[in-house]
Amino acid sequence: MQAELPVETDPLVERLRATAARLGIGEATMGLMVVGPERMRALNAEHRGIDKATDVLSFPLDGPDLAAGWPEDGPPPELGDVIICPEAAEDPLATLVVHGLLHLLGYDHETDEGQMLALQDELLAGP
Repeated sequence: MQAELPVETDPLVERLRATAARLGIGEATMGLMVVGPERMRALNAEHRGIDKATDVLSFPLDGPDLAAGWPEDGPPPELGDVIICPEAAEDPLATLVVHGLLHLLGYDHETDEGQMLALQDELLAGP
């Protein structure tokens, strides 16, 4: 059993809600998990082949499909899961959750020409 980490998640959830609203996502669900460095290292090794802790991992489900629209008569989309590790973070946790959400929506700063990080900065700067 993993010890509870001393992170107040309410502000992070509010940041996610505000960011989703600014992105035009009306109704959706997603998971947010805060883990320690050993758990994050194991997840990063398993899913990315990198045997070290990282600050944020995202596991998208329906998120990238939102670009094509979502049927109003169906269940709300399940964006996926964002996992953050405060001990591995250099950025504020609010930045990490926005970063993770953008990855759930299909953005990838490793393959785009700066669009994701520019949008991230815009979302963090605005109301």
